[in-house]
Amino acid sequence: MLASRRRTGILDLYCERMGPGLTAEPANVLTNLAFLAAAWASWRLAHRSGPVSPGMAALIGLMAAIGVGSAIFHTLATTWAGVLDLAPILAFQIYYLWLYCRRVVLLGSSWSTLAVTSLLIAVLVGRALPHGNEWSLTHLPALIPLLGLGIYHYYTRKRDPLTLIAAAGVFALALAFRTLDGVLCPLFPFGTHFLWHLLDAVALYLLFQVLVANWRSRPPKSGPAPSWEVVQG
Repeated sequence: MLASRRRTGILDLYCERMGPGLTAEPANVLTNLAFLAAAWASWRLAHRSGPVSPGMAALIGLMAAIGVGSAIFHTLATTWAGVLDLAPILAFQIYYLWLYCRRVVLLGSSWSTLAVTSLLIAVLVGRALPHGNEWSLTHLPALIPLLGLGIYHYYTRKRDPLTLIAAAGVFALALAFRTLDGVLCPLFPFGTHFLWHLLDAVALYLLFQVLVANWRSRPPKSGPAPSWEVVQG
């Protein structure tokens, strides 16, 4: 495959790719519609809850951008298209964590910055490790804060207490299918990467649902230490 990459410029990273053409990954391209559906459903949910804040609108835009960027990458399979694939995902992870810390946990800017910086460093380390793409090491770090937020959300009795935990479970299953794509390739010609798209879109919608249900209009201006007492959301 390396010779093919050098000759054509095509990145052959997933089981489904059948050649250098634009339609070489039909399932991986079409299933990105799930992200657009998640963005549309999130927009409707936000509108029903009241005025759509700039933060909510940005997350919805990033959901749509994930679908568009991923579709471009699975169509063209070039290095620059790979940036369009990864950048919106990383931006969503970082911005969601920031908004949750600020608007739900009500952490100050210092603690919130520490949280997103830690996630970013973990993602970059995963990206730099050998076989980072095959083993989903770029996406795996997001599962850790998601599980932590899910446990926090449940024990502090926020609205939709189990939804974040459910989102973490769906995301973990999505990661499993993404990672097994190459392993199961001999058994499934289409691979399992397309299931990553479908399940990841579900996880994003669940995350957005939780944020909307627990949104606080005014985050703290300073950076107080976090308080973990149980409160009624």
